[in-house]
Amino acid sequence: MASPSTTILALAIALACAATAANARFTAMQWTLAHATFYGDETAAETMGGACGYGNLYATGYGTDTAALSTTLFKDGYGCGTCYQIRCAGSPWCYRGSPAITVTATNLCPPNWAQDSNNGGWCNPPRTHFDLSKPAFMRMAQWRAGIVPVMYRRVPCVRRRGLRFALQGNPYWLLAYVMNVAGAGDVAEMSVRSGRGAWVRMSHNWGASFQAFAQLGGRALSFKVTSYTTRQTVVAANVAPANWCLGLTYQARVNFS
Repeated sequence: MASPSTTILALAIALACAATAANARFTAMQWTLAHATFYGDETAAETMGGACGYGNLYATGYGTDTAALSTTLFKDGYGCGTCYQIRCAGSPWCYRGSPAITVTATNLCPPNWAQDSNNGGWCNPPRTHFDLSKPAFMRMAQWRAGIVPVMYRRVPCVRRRGLRFALQGNPYWLLAYVMNVAGAGDVAEMSVRSGRGAWVRMSHNWGASFQAFAQLGGRALSFKVTSYTTRQTVVAANVAPANWCLGLTYQARVNFS
């Protein structure tokens, strides 16, 4: 029979584990000062594609509510998919009431070392900067401003349905772009399993893509995905059927909270 002290210790451990699981849910962060510009025109054609590898942003569900992040926020691609609430602040170009917009990180705003960080080199490290699509910028400030001070905060990404995996590569190399990520929106680690085989750890390629150098064809594919921010892990079992093909996108039934 367990002693009272042993029982109390076990209960404490169980409560700690429960608290850790509960804390995996991503919640909005504090408001912080930054600046925002825009690129492209009203069609947002120049925002398509981008360093995260999401391709046609209309087809992948991101639309024009997107932003290119400065290096500090992009984090070598681990910032892809994160969501931000942004409002123009302290500028005569701001719209009345400083309406807030919500955008998803889909691209990198690269440094411009030929220009001063306070005069054109807006995305130079260590600056925190958002280069928005023009349609997104125009919903919080007048576009003629060019650049405005903003308040921003990370917020949970609200997504419909499950994670999506766009597959590329060849018979010996699988490249998977993970999209439609809810919760914190970001991905730190991925593993893939073919059929009932062992999990194969995938390495980060760039942006929102992860790769595995293995022959995985002929059996259903499952993916194990871990969030960069919360460290929460979800398993998307049998996302792609046994006859899966490169060049297609497959949707899971699970997502982050």
